[in-house]
Amino acid sequence: MFVNRREVQIQWGDCDPANIVYYPRYFAMFDDSTSTLFEVAGFSKQDLVRKYGLVGIPMVDTRAKFYIPSTYGDWITIETKIESIKRSSFEVKHNVYKGEALAIEGFETRVLVGRDPVNPDKLKSAPFPAEMVAKFTGS
Repeated sequence: MFVNRREVQIQWGDCDPANIVYYPRYFAMFDDSTSTLFEVAGFSKQDLVRKYGLVGIPMVDTRAKFYIPSTYGDWITIETKIESIKRSSFEVKHNVYKGEALAIEGFETRVLVGRDPVNPDKLKSAPFPAEMVAKFTGS
């Protein structure tokens, strides 16, 4: 499986009055991590639009399990990978580490979306391109 790791320093604006990360900020970090995963794998947002005719990879479900809090100034590592791919949907997993300890498990279900060929004003799920499947699954 293709995995991307990125280091993130917790900023003042990420934290609530108790000085711990306000949980919606993690979901923004997860979104950035998914975009970065595609970019690092060689599929930039421009490629998604121009080469594959997609308009995006919207999230249709998300959740997280929180084990260890982070505070202003902490460094965390977000490890992101695609766990499974179906026709147009896929499951993303984010493991967040604080040092060596697993701090958070984040989960997303996303869908590849393009314009509906019958009605271009509407969106429609699009099949996962074979070269993307191969890159993300290693097969």
